[in-house]
Amino acid sequence: QVQLVESGGGLVQAGGSLRLSCAASGRAFSGYNMGWFRQAPGKEREFVAAISRGGSTIYYSDSTKGRFTISRDNAKNTGYLQMNSLKPEDTAAYFCGADVSIIVYTTPDEYDYWGQGTQVTVSS
Repeated sequence: QVQLVESGGGLVQAGGSLRLSCAASGRAFSGYNMGWFRQAPGKEREFVAAISRGGSTIYYSDSTKGRFTISRDNAKNTGYLQMNSLKPEDTAAYFCGADVSIIVYTTPDEYDYWGQGTQVTVSS
């Protein structure tokens, strides 16, 4: 098993930036694909970005492509989500997930492990 803890959320003005971290403990983080998802009140959890074990495969949602960057440092057992040019519609709780599959998934149901989430609020 792997345990995940997100951090780095907060309140930021539109156009600003935040960097989220996902710290992993337990089983080696390098054995998992990692995904970032977000969930606004009353809405379903939606895909943001995903990265393969070694970082060679990366996917973004259409709404975050060009603004967000996903990365990971397996030596530090940590994943990251750099968010630039933030918009009010990016406001949500952000979750990182870990998955042992070979395929890098973009749907939350395929992820086996989740953190508790970190809140991102973007003011206009």
